[in-house]
Amino acid sequence: MNNIISWSVEDEAVIATNTDATECKRCAVELGYWKDEYITYFAKHVDRKAPEINRGYYARVKAIEMFIHQFLERCGTKCQIINLGCGYDTLYWRLKDTTQAVSNFVELDFPSVISKKCHTIKRNKQLLEKICNEDGEIVLRSGDLHADGYHLVGCDLSNVPETARKLAAAGVNTDSPTLVLAECVLVYLRPDAADALLAHLASSFPRLLLLLYEQCNLDDKFGEVMVRNLNLRGCSLAGARQCGKPEAQAQRMLAAGFETARCWDMRAVWRALPEEDRARVEAIEMLDERELLHQLHAHYAITVATRGELFADIDLNC
Repeated sequence: MNNIISWSVEDEAVIATNTDATECKRCAVELGYWKDEYITYFAKHVDRKAPEINRGYYARVKAIEMFIHQFLERCGTKCQIINLGCGYDTLYWRLKDTTQAVSNFVELDFPSVISKKCHTIKRNKQLLEKICNEDGEIVLRSGDLHADGYHLVGCDLSNVPETARKLAAAGVNTDSPTLVLAECVLVYLRPDAADALLAHLASSFPRLLLLLYEQCNLDDKFGEVMVRNLNLRGCSLAGARQCGKPEAQAQRMLAAGFETARCWDMRAVWRALPEEDRARVEAIEMLDERELLHQLHAHYAITVATRGELFADIDLNC
């Protein structure tokens, strides 16, 4: 796990967004927005975040869970999940605590992020025991972690051949029903590299559900401010021009080879959440700046793209 790999200043800024997101999630969890017993291992101390940030992360997490549930309803546990740009996400452990653990779960990110996640897993029994049961073993090879049904690998997602090799080494079966998660990932890749990755996924997996969460409507004034603020942190959105209106993002998936594609901004996602869930969340914190939350929801979207009849009817309101 001591491989020396050179990353640019911009790469380091992107890596830092993982820490920010993890801290935001821990803050929301501590306030009771949702339950996550594992987030504390990856974010030890956090300052309180603004209410609109907490609600935004809640909507994001619940929407992803909603689509994962639909995916598992259709294919059961005999399937695989690939988490691109996984960061310190805890989805694997949360699924293991339910009856929804899948046959193979593969996480990919920068090698430095993977190294830190491996280190955290090895140091904490509660994380480790979910990966390595009594008869299982963990293999650490070239900085990657491999176990029965769980793989944590470092790679450059802009390099499709390398990514394909890493997926193969992690036991990915292209014939199995597959869910690919990409949360705030493709926007950091050059458009040509992101499109090449999308085309590879669409051509490789005949039964595929892709969940893409990232910015949208970046061509308006609010979007310009978002991009400028990230640039000031040294974090360039190489794919910002691809983050237009939701319908354009859906068309991008169809152009990459997916058979169906739909995209909703987070305003639509929020309205689709059960009324009792929204009422519970709104009671946690007072929200003075409702317009700011509305603007934030208008500038993030979830895209669902599919291959194969198994997932063709997956929808926001199911």
